[in-house]
Amino acid sequence: MVEIQSRMPKNPQDAQAEQDAAVRQSLGNIKNKILVMSGKGGVGKTSAAVNLAIALADKNLSVGIMDVDLHGPDVPRMLGLAGMPEVNRNHKLNPMHYADNLSAISIEAFTPNKDDAIIWRGPLKISAIRQFIGDVDWGALDFLIIDSPPGTGDEPLTVAQTIPDAKAIIVTTPQEIALADVRKSINFCKTVKMEIFGLIENMSGFACPHCGEMIDLFGSGGGEKTAAQMGVRFLGRIPFDPKVVTCGDSGACYQAVHTDSAVTKAFTEIADLMSRLAKI
Repeated sequence: MVEIQSRMPKNPQDAQAEQDAAVRQSLGNIKNKILVMSGKGGVGKTSAAVNLAIALADKNLSVGIMDVDLHGPDVPRMLGLAGMPEVNRNHKLNPMHYADNLSAISIEAFTPNKDDAIIWRGPLKISAIRQFIGDVDWGALDFLIIDSPPGTGDEPLTVAQTIPDAKAIIVTTPQEIALADVRKSINFCKTVKMEIFGLIENMSGFACPHCGEMIDLFGSGGGEKTAAQMGVRFLGRIPFDPKVVTCGDSGACYQAVHTDSAVTKAFTEIADLMSRLAKI
């Protein structure tokens, strides 16, 4: 990762104190910090994070996306973002601009070859995440959406330790194997004392393009049932739509292209609920 500090502090203690202050200052300008996580891969977590951010921005809220999935950073590609963030006159990085009220930061922006693997151990990942917070000029945000890798490893743990008031949104599919893993995510949040904002059931039903009949490709209702059993707020269901994949691969905004779809309606309703719960 590119080192963005303009000068080197005199000693490691000064460096740590300086970064701690930068992290506190940055977080102080952000009203709501939402960690989007999942118990396993393949449940559409990043797609949910990106589309939630877009739906919130469409409500004229100021939104940032911080991609801490360091080994599989897909946020820039899904948003159609390219290039490297610039350093401003305050010696901080300007996040990558998607819209007037939506910006993002990701490790992918700092890798010349987008297919290179990020082979880092815990300390490097912790340092990168702290830099994403303290060394990026986020400005005043209503929501910071944090896309984390699947599971309960270094990245979500670092977020929990660095952002004490972060809240989690857990994404799952209705199938039992995903629900078994999501219960581990819920228990992770309880262990690190991170408030769970809610649970989203993704890929919940598919409307046949020929007859319109709903087909439960991965089952249905399991996420809502698990949320009730575990005492977690259920935020809503996102139906399966192959066009979400197509738009994500091309960097097109699904909600702008398919304004009247069931998926867009579902994300809009969840964004409405999030803003009401956050009292914005």
